[in-house]
Amino acid sequence: MKRRDFLSLAGTAGVISAAPGDRVSVAVIGVNGIGHNHIRNFVKRSDVLIATICDIDQSVAERAGQTVLKATGRTPKLEGDFRRVIEDKSIDAVVIATPHHWHVPMAIRAMQAGKDVYLEKPASHVFREGRLLVDAVRKYNRILQHGTQMRSSEVTAKAGQVLSSGLIGSVRMSKAWNCQRHKHRAPVPDTSAPSGVNYDLWLGPALPKGGFNSNRFHGNWNWYRDFGNGDIGGDGVHDLDMARWGLGVTTHPVRITAHGSRVDSTLTGEREFPDNMTVAYHYEEGKVLLYEDRAWTPYGVYGFDSVNAFYGTEGYMIFTRRGYFQVYLGAKEEKGPGMRGGNGHPEHLYNFIESVRTRKQPAANAEVAHLSCALVHLGEIGYRVGRVLRFDPKSEKFLDDREADSLLTKKYREPWGVPDPV
Repeated sequence: MKRRDFLSLAGTAGVISAAPGDRVSVAVIGVNGIGHNHIRNFVKRSDVLIATICDIDQSVAERAGQTVLKATGRTPKLEGDFRRVIEDKSIDAVVIATPHHWHVPMAIRAMQAGKDVYLEKPASHVFREGRLLVDAVRKYNRILQHGTQMRSSEVTAKAGQVLSSGLIGSVRMSKAWNCQRHKHRAPVPDTSAPSGVNYDLWLGPALPKGGFNSNRFHGNWNWYRDFGNGDIGGDGVHDLDMARWGLGVTTHPVRITAHGSRVDSTLTGEREFPDNMTVAYHYEEGKVLLYEDRAWTPYGVYGFDSVNAFYGTEGYMIFTRRGYFQVYLGAKEEKGPGMRGGNGHPEHLYNFIESVRTRKQPAANAEVAHLSCALVHLGEIGYRVGRVLRFDPKSEKFLDDREADSLLTKKYREPWGVPDPV
């Protein structure tokens, strides 16, 4: 059983006492959501200097700057343009927590400038970007950590030990659920961008469609394909990552089938993605990974909104990134090992800092990120074309399907494209 992914899980949670000159100098780019949370975790570390905060929205950057000031007594540099950040040779590493369409264009530029990168999920906006990210890490000899934090959870580490022991036998199938209740905004007309917002830079590589629209901005951009990846990429990528990990596969699937629709009549408003989606991924070695998301359910599954099940020949494991797993054995489903614990925050972020220092591979490196994010993109492509797709993991192309191949990449607005090849 191939379980190479199981071996690189434990993060470094403790604070390292360091003199100012030994601190890792970090810039956080995009601080309106999870980026601000990363700042709250960084200020707890004596070995991290938050040198710069960058956001295209001046008010958002200032608010994050106040967080640093209150915690440390110093105000970091505030920037509105990420290019000034990556030009700053004093910065060792950047955290990129922007909308998805900016992830790889920004990360590759940062690595070209010699920065290590903590890249929020999903690492790539389209499939091809994932391979370019892997190539850039190798070419520029950089550290990249993907923001799938359960890779650094003690619960994941313990669950990995149980799976590797063979207690539930050979795992042949895994399932991932992501069940959440969403609300969507009604259409509104375009307006001028708010004061202090560089909307053109926010658009970046995305091809503009009309003017500024509040629906396609803070807090709501993930429902539009130009900027985000919907449920499967916005939150489901966490569960897909764990489903692939538990299944023990380290390549792409060879056959993908996806279905989705709108079934909730009360879920009004704009979104370019279905409110439910199911995807089946078949691997060459005969293993199967199943994914389901429901944006309309008022309840979770097994008491959780995000769940994995790993089915073995001798039993199964229920696992959730909310910090829990439980094993059930045999036909009588007798309880085996189980655990409640952490969800990988902030250990995953600290694992990145340790990798920056030691140059050892982090818990969720670029290869791990690409293989898991590929499931997001392959599932979405399968849904869009509406047929069974056959995929060649080596060439990273579909078999005799030009339409599907065209969706592996996208067009970029200049000058914000990515080098291909790197």
